[in-house]
Amino acid sequence: MKTFWLCFVPLFIAVDVPGVLPIFLGLTEGLSREQIRKVTLQSTVTAAVVALLFLWIGQNVFALLGVTVADFMVAGGVLLFVISVGDLLTVQKRLRQVDPESLGPVPLGVPLIVGPAVLTSSILLANEYGLGWTALAIVSNIGLVALAFVLGGPIHRLLGTAGTKVLSKLSSLLLASIAVMIIRRGLTMLLR
Repeated sequence: MKTFWLCFVPLFIAVDVPGVLPIFLGLTEGLSREQIRKVTLQSTVTAAVVALLFLWIGQNVFALLGVTVADFMVAGGVLLFVISVGDLLTVQKRLRQVDPESLGPVPLGVPLIVGPAVLTSSILLANEYGLGWTALAIVSNIGLVALAFVLGGPIHRLLGTAGTKVLSKLSSLLLASIAVMIIRRGLTMLLR
């Protein structure tokens, strides 16, 4: 179990359930219960499939394409930054126009649940602790995301609309900061 927790904790921080939930609540506001269930299923299944596939073939794909982890960090960080700034500047009317068919896979599944931090962490953890423990930690963390999304309604009622919006905007600001950090780390690695 010690090995599992050594994999689980870094991935929990990378997945960032508390940070993803307000974004999920903001993006799914105004959708029916059935649409929210569908978005939850799509986003978590997409995240799990992408993370597990990347875990097994990621380093080989990087090597084949000549892409380094640093390149991936810069690209993923830029994408996260654009998404977070878009959320910070988006008015409520526009959020309601989000297509629920594509909302689950992108941006929720990838890159919000499983983004560059999760993918990079998973490769590093697999090298140190093995594929099995890392895969179990990934699935466990994505399961926590699914649980948080399912409980999103009660959480929203507890916080209220204003509280959810404030939490969502704070989360977007935090996500922008994390994106800048990922870009900075990627550029630092590239410059070495």
